[in-house]
Amino acid sequence: MAYRFTSIKLTKWQLAIVLGTPLALGLGFYLFNKLNAKGLESKTTDKDVDNENEKTVKGKTSKLKASKTQKKSLSIDGITEEDKETEKRKKLAELENERLSPLKEATIYKNEGNACYRNGKFDEAIIFYDKAIDKCPSENKTDLAIFYQNRAASYEMLRKWNRVKDDCTKSLQCNPRYAKAYFRRAKAYEATNEMSDCLDDVTATCILEMFQNNNTIMYADRILKQTGREDAEKGMKDRVPMLPSKYFINTYLRSFVADPLQANLSATEVTDLLNSKDDKLHGFARAKQAMDEQRYEEIIPACTDEIESSESESQCKTEALLLRGTFHLLSGAFTEAKQDLDAVINNADADVKLRAYALIKRGSLHIQLEEKDQGLSDFEQVQKLQPDNPDLYHQRAQIYILLDQLNDALQEYEKSIKIAPNNAMAYVQKCYAEYRLGFLSGDHMRSIMIMNEFRNAIEKFPSCVECYSLMAQVLSDEQQFQQADQFYEKAIKMAPENASLLVHRGIMMLTWKGDVDKAVSLMHQAIDVDDKCELAYETLGTVEVQRANLDRAVELFEKAIKLAKSQAEMCHLYALRNAAIAQINVTRKLGIDMSNISAIAQAGIASQTTAAADTK
Repeated sequence: MAYRFTSIKLTKWQLAIVLGTPLALGLGFYLFNKLNAKGLESKTTDKDVDNENEKTVKGKTSKLKASKTQKKSLSIDGITEEDKETEKRKKLAELENERLSPLKEATIYKNEGNACYRNGKFDEAIIFYDKAIDKCPSENKTDLAIFYQNRAASYEMLRKWNRVKDDCTKSLQCNPRYAKAYFRRAKAYEATNEMSDCLDDVTATCILEMFQNNNTIMYADRILKQTGREDAEKGMKDRVPMLPSKYFINTYLRSFVADPLQANLSATEVTDLLNSKDDKLHGFARAKQAMDEQRYEEIIPACTDEIESSESESQCKTEALLLRGTFHLLSGAFTEAKQDLDAVINNADADVKLRAYALIKRGSLHIQLEEKDQGLSDFEQVQKLQPDNPDLYHQRAQIYILLDQLNDALQEYEKSIKIAPNNAMAYVQKCYAEYRLGFLSGDHMRSIMIMNEFRNAIEKFPSCVECYSLMAQVLSDEQQFQQADQFYEKAIKMAPENASLLVHRGIMMLTWKGDVDKAVSLMHQAIDVDDKCELAYETLGTVEVQRANLDRAVELFEKAIKLAKSQAEMCHLYALRNAAIAQINVTRKLGIDMSNISAIAQAGIASQTTAAADTK
């Protein structure tokens, strides 16, 4: 099977990987909403109540809701004038020896029900649909499916959700591939907070509509986000904190140029910190040594020894709190991280530098928890404490990029570079922010100028891998794939342990050549290099969905979920997993070969729809 992929947009988590920051703001998206949907309605010949009345009801629903209590509605057991008129027509037909067939009589009742529905007389409509169902021969399954579905529509307007579900179920027993019945039942399940069943039904609707109805896809996207949020809330409670890979931590640490925790201890300080009993480093000194030697898993226990020691024995308790808080943050243990950072910030006797960096890191923590105002407030406090701190502006710039505030990010990068002109990461990330602004505004001339700035960055900082990786991303966006591949190759040679480079190169292969096998190979290489590369599992899972390998996709998404640090990340990943599970449930139930659907939705992972809209 051949696959074609158009330009892939970075999620904010992927962008965070590119920029070397641990922030991750996950966004959910429906796996097959990548088609260029034209909002076409499903081509059905069913003359049911939706086909005849949906335009009328759409315009009248809001008025009906406002005046519902004022209108005189008839109970289900009542007799209407329309009912009497139907009886008269029946008798007249019989007198004229034109006896009605059961199906014809049922159709007359259905049409009367439709008329009542159009006029907002839902109780009366139900009476006629009852009669239509009673009269319809059992072998006329298609007609019965329509009658049940029409009655469900009336119950929906009366918000009688259990009856909606019952009638939709009966409709589907008559016609198992009736998309409208699935969609209406999905809305009823949502109303009764049965979200798993709702997701299955809206997924069935999408599949039966061949993913051509954009309204259905957006509804599915919204339901996926909700199920993702609910699962993430549970998942975060059971999550075991885990440090990311060494390369991720190294990239994070390199994003700071003046962090006092990364300053080397002098020979005098080392001597002072030696334990007189065994001449070995303990506490904070041991943690610092472990950090220098990239034995990151030893840092939190060593800092804890320092913090829990007596005042007379502890010389670096504040430093230990800041370092332990930093590594709790990196492992996703946000409650513990905040406690340690708060202790430093609230210590009026602590060194100003230590308090400033505790505020920077707590600000990042708030952003990860989607507490934007509190996060930015922490950065404002840093600016009061240390207005000449280059890391303040660099880290805040990265947050502004994740918040899509590119102009603010540019200003922050410029301030950081002015204070620390040799900060290679800030310099090249500023170039990338400028490129994004030009790209989004369609300013071609600006894009050309920024390309020259990237080349200047590479000349100025030839050993900075981010210069090559971001240049590759820009060239890929510009569809200069051959050159982009050369820069990816250079970056990978410089940093072979950087798994995300392999993933992004694989994504480019999909965009460039539609080469699924090459892309999958690169993603497997990424996992071999770093088995904690969440991005590799997520992207590979998405590709497997595209290839209709849904069980494998679920496995990959669950591996990514275990590596997620924040609830936002976890929500995004659960949404992906839930979408795949729902497709498994539906295709098995309906006996559909998902590979056929995938062939139609072959642009599947190309663009990620993040809009969510409620539908009527």
